Amino acid sequence: MHFRLNFVKAPSMVKKKSNEVEKPINAFSEEDLLLEDSANNTDVKMAKHKPTLREEIEQAITNIPDFPKKGILFKDITTFLHNGKLFYEYIQMLAHRYQAYHVEYVVGIEARGFMLGSALAFALNAGFVPIRKKGKLPGKVLSQSYMLEYGKDSIEIKEDAFAGLKGVNVILVDDLIATGGTANAALELIGKLEAKCIELSCLINLCEFAETKERKAIESKTHVFSLIDIEEQG
Repeated sequence: MHFRLNFVKAPSMVKKKSNEVEKPINAFSEEDLLLEDSANNTDVKMAKHKPTLREEIEQAITNIPDFPKKGILFKDITTFLHNGKLFYEYIQMLAHRYQAYHVEYVVGIEARGFMLGSALAFALNAGFVPIRKKGKLPGKVLSQSYMLEYGKDSIEIKEDAFAGLKGVNVILVDDLIATGGTANAALELIGKLEAKCIELSCLINLCEFAETKERKAIESKTHVFSLIDIEEQG
């Protein structure tokens, strides 16, 4: 199966405010139906569904029950990453989405955000900045705590992550957004460095957590874009 890229050239000098980010753009043809001759060579035509990029990636993700603990249905994106064609097309779709925004840095949240974020940074010719768990980054860092189900945790970013520049355009990337605690803390760190987060880009959105306090806080700071929205686990 082949996808035809439909890139739209955007004005190179136009900057958009974060509240002007357009709805998700799929850079690939989404003709849902194809007509094929039936097997018996009659004049009857049969409608056949052509999967979209979203559908193909969703099918490539594996559900692992009771991982990392009982009662959790884990979304394993590594089986999607193994598929070079789909991984390439997903990154190209994101690069097309952000090509008009002069993105200077892509920020990835440990650890699967590194896999997606670094590839997107390469496609955008942008720098990549990791946000890591406490104690993992060398040199001077900024820390931000956030609440877990039981207790607290912290993430950190390097003080020189954006080379001392203020107001740079960044995209925050992670594989999945659930309650939003880590992502909200990451946005706080980006804000401390006075950068502008155009969007939080996640492959998967667990919609059952959309009303949490942290998710509401995220929406007050930036837009959230997800390719796959899952209404409920099961």
